[in-house]
Amino acid sequence: RAVLAATLSPTWGIYSGYELCENTALKPGSEEYLDSEKYQLRARDWDTADTIAPLITKLNAVRRASPALRQLRNLRFHHADNEQVIVYSKRSGSNTVLVVVNLDPHHTQETTVSLDMPQLGLEWHESVPVRDELSGETYHWGRTNYVRLEPGRRPAHVLTVLRPSTPQTGGSPTI
Repeated sequence: RAVLAATLSPTWGIYSGYELCENTALKPGSEEYLDSEKYQLRARDWDTADTIAPLITKLNAVRRASPALRQLRNLRFHHADNEQVIVYSKRSGSNTVLVVVNLDPHHTQETTVSLDMPQLGLEWHESVPVRDELSGETYHWGRTNYVRLEPGRRPAHVLTVLRPSTPQTGGSPTI
């Protein structure tokens, strides 16, 4: 849910404690959390192993570095052949972010992603390097791509499309 919130919406925020996976409902069916800081101040163990704080930190860093994620009207959906996986992109100028998320929090999902290349500012036949901002890995993606997403280990890809840029002083394009 954090990846979806951080990348779909131009603004996002979380309750204190969310990064520690505190999510017990106030009462059945309620969207409010029990022990929310809305009602009390709480001391928390921020060094616990059961935290998604590193993920939240990475998502915030990606948002700061990606103007495309801070807009709403640039959202474009792409096709995945598995309904448990959602694929979308956001583009602003030379910044393009492609997001692939496993919607099933309990099971590994595999899919073939079919990209609408013109929506990414590319020709149908092109392929480009993409950097996963969550893992640091770089892949080469084209129109169709195989993806495997595992809850807890790799629930999503937040990919920055790396485009060739020409230095202003001349020279060959760099990636």
